[in-house]
Amino acid sequence: MRNDTTQKLPLPALLALATAVFITSLTETLPAGVLPAMGADLGVGESAMGQSVTIYAIGTALTAIPLSAATAGWRRKRLLLTAMAGFAVANTVTAASTSYPLTMAARFVAGVAAGLAWALLAGYARRMAPVALQGKAVAVVMTGIPIALSLGVPAGTFLGEVLGWRVTFTLITVLAAVLIGWIAALVPDHPGQRQDGRTPILRALTVPGVAPVLFVTLVYVLAHTILYTYIATYLDGLGMGGSTDLVLLVFGAASMASIWIVGARIDRRLRALTIAATVLFAAAAAVLAIPADSRALVYLAAALWGLGWGGVPTLLQTAVADAGGDAADSAQAMLVTLWNAAMAGGGVVGGVLLDRLGPDAFPWSVLALLAPVLAVVIAARAHGFPAGRSRTT
Repeated sequence: MRNDTTQKLPLPALLALATAVFITSLTETLPAGVLPAMGADLGVGESAMGQSVTIYAIGTALTAIPLSAATAGWRRKRLLLTAMAGFAVANTVTAASTSYPLTMAARFVAGVAAGLAWALLAGYARRMAPVALQGKAVAVVMTGIPIALSLGVPAGTFLGEVLGWRVTFTLITVLAAVLIGWIAALVPDHPGQRQDGRTPILRALTVPGVAPVLFVTLVYVLAHTILYTYIATYLDGLGMGGSTDLVLLVFGAASMASIWIVGARIDRRLRALTIAATVLFAAAAAVLAIPADSRALVYLAAALWGLGWGGVPTLLQTAVADAGGDAADSAQAMLVTLWNAAMAGGGVVGGVLLDRLGPDAFPWSVLALLAPVLAVVIAARAHGFPAGRSRTT
């Protein structure tokens, strides 16, 4: 057998998983781009329609752990195909629905499908790759997130304006159907966990290193979501409301660069990269917190934010899988739950900050949240974010 370092990544299979990530992320965030049209068609206000994003995250957060436990013995390909079929059905119903309650039910189902997908994608990617390339494999798969945010949502918004929002959701269904065939043809199968080899979900918390990674996930994602959810509101307060798309384009381009940097170095520098990601995001918040009438500083902050954020999904999923060891699937399910709880909570916390303190509070809240994140990453030197990675299949 060849040495791991001479083996190559199974790119066709990994790109199929990256497309699954793209569909998951795009399905979650697309309503934000077509909110007025959706609300008008369904006869509700924009604030009510905005809850279609929240209920998706709730669906994921509530079901990721119990569904991960219930399907632990399923073969991985069967489980991934089931999740993608769930997206196809949910987006089809969303596109056809003329009822707000039915649309919200479909969005909840899409969130459930996301819980299934997120709980298995990183582990699936790692099992396909040679041990020395597992971090790069996860990085390839996670490119679906910044591509969805920087290209998918703007493109979906444009198509929604030209052809109607229903067409956009229908196109996601078509993509999901194509992906199902792609997975069936090119993605290798792997068995689920044997009953006697499964770790109870909550017991994974006792594995050294898992709790620090989960804490970092919850707080870092909360900080990001507060700022991302209300970035248009924040920019409007600076007189840059018309530049939101350009700011997010800079953020998206920097996120893509971050994914590439992390993918190239994660198998040797996970700890350093996680510290750098936290510091870069904190630097972005510090720049935004400075009272200055400078568009250049805002674009600089967006670039620093993207460089910090882009590789974080890869870093945290790799860290929790490394720390979890035999309990990696259980740890991943908890990470997915906390990630989506942070996303749902970010909108709520950000709304409270906006009402009570105004948009200027957003960068300061990010700095306050990132301080304990950095402290935990630095402290978790032995387990969680070790100086030397423990590589396990």
